[in-house]
Amino acid sequence: MNWPKLRHIVLVFLLLCLIPATRFHEVDTPLLHLLKNPQQIDPLSLHLSGEFVESNLGTQQNPDGSVTVRMIAEQYMFVPRCILVPAGATVHFRITSADVVHTAAFVSTKYTVEAVPGAITESELRFASPGDYAMPCTEFCGAGHYAMRSELKVVPRAQFPVLQPGERRDCAGHQ
Repeated sequence: MNWPKLRHIVLVFLLLCLIPATRFHEVDTPLLHLLKNPQQIDPLSLHLSGEFVESNLGTQQNPDGSVTVRMIAEQYMFVPRCILVPAGATVHFRITSADVVHTAAFVSTKYTVEAVPGAITESELRFASPGDYAMPCTEFCGAGHYAMRSELKVVPRAQFPVLQPGERRDCAGHQ
């Protein structure tokens, strides 16, 4: 048996299998997400009006004790840069992208959330205890990708302030 030739054939076969798998992850998955998600938004005007206008970003406390976090991912930052949530509360995390696909990963947790242009992704998260969680982008989005990160601060529920619109994006003073 000709081992070098067989090895070459197996290598080519594996390579040909990886190309469609990569295409599916990079092209088809975001496209399917966009088509299945009825909550569509224009990435070019999302800052101007509606749910993702700048004054509405950050953390909002809901009457039932849960919080809603609204965030925009864009090259090369998350807006707002830091979000504050209470420990033990349900967090309705709503995110969209203004340009390309981004994935926000909450370090030291199992949570990741994908932001797709033109779609609103909603995830339900819960952080049991106070702490700081780095939130880097784990989807390569261009030359500045390495610097794209945000932060989530979880504070004790009793210390969680009722945030005013201007305070929703500020973690300063919260340890």
